[in-house]
Amino acid sequence: MAVKHAESFWAGKKVLVTGGASFIGSHLVDRLVEGGARVRVVDDLTSGRLENLAAHLSNGQVEFRQADLREPGIARQAMEGVHVVFHLAADHGGRGYVDLHQAGPASNLFLDGLIFWEALRARVDKVVFASSGCVYPNYLQSDPDQELYLTEDVVRPPHDADNMYGWAKLMGELTLQAYAREHGLKAASCRYFTVYGPRGVENHAVIAMIARAFIRQNPFEVWGDGNQVRNWTYIDDIVSGTLLAAEKIDDGTAVNLGTMERVRVLDAVKMILEYTGHRAEIKLRPDMPTGPLNRVADNSLARRLLGWQPQVPFREGVRRTIDWYFSTKKPEEVRAILHRMLTER
Repeated sequence: MAVKHAESFWAGKKVLVTGGASFIGSHLVDRLVEGGARVRVVDDLTSGRLENLAAHLSNGQVEFRQADLREPGIARQAMEGVHVVFHLAADHGGRGYVDLHQAGPASNLFLDGLIFWEALRARVDKVVFASSGCVYPNYLQSDPDQELYLTEDVVRPPHDADNMYGWAKLMGELTLQAYAREHGLKAASCRYFTVYGPRGVENHAVIAMIARAFIRQNPFEVWGDGNQVRNWTYIDDIVSGTLLAAEKIDDGTAVNLGTMERVRVLDAVKMILEYTGHRAEIKLRPDMPTGPLNRVADNSLARRLLGWQPQVPFREGVRRTIDWYFSTKKPEEVRAILHRMLTER
């Protein structure tokens, strides 16, 4: 059963979406506009794309500011008149970026702290933070044969987050919880698990796999030994969960937004090759960034607190994403960017 949002909750609300021209952010903006919100987007366009907001910008439904929120005064100006902040802006990328770059994601510590401080100062009603499965302890995720489902309560000392990106997300969650306790700021954190779908970019695994099939890569490269387990979550489900968290969580609680489908990387590759009709030799690359071997969410808390559960199974989501990718991309352009995107933003 699809989750239905109360339109009256968003009607007339002034909402700030940081990073709102990005993959996830732009889908969130779509839904907020549909719900009657007045949306302001601040994005420096280092990874976001104006084309993701084109329809809203042409009809004047979204206010867009191109700016770096870390620059003096920008975050303070962005908060003016805002009721709810969805904070998605971040220095981020896929597995190659998270493993190979630490200085960039370290700037998120400053960015998140600044956004939360300015939101508190501006007396916004609520802050919703885009967190990540990267906050979970690495030491729990090392056995792909274990039937593991990560529950929110295992994020506790001794912390062992996933690279600097994961540590920054963890610190963001803890900061919001402290602000909720000590200052009464209403807040929620959403732990996203490996999001994919239309408007996704090639530095994330599912889009990278689809891109390889699209350009007919042969041999078809797979990072690691292919036995890594993930629970890729379709963009529509992520957006629904994020909106419900905004509507229903006030105390800074962090909640998993992820499916409980356990999908091996190799099985995802075979699914994509089958659907695209690409016949290729698979070449394993254990020398490349792999990430945790077993990362799957337990979403029972989201079901209980939000009434949320994912609606799009992986096979269906992959089909939709492939159809979008193949209908909007050009092979020569993908070939030109793919190698760089796999390890950069």
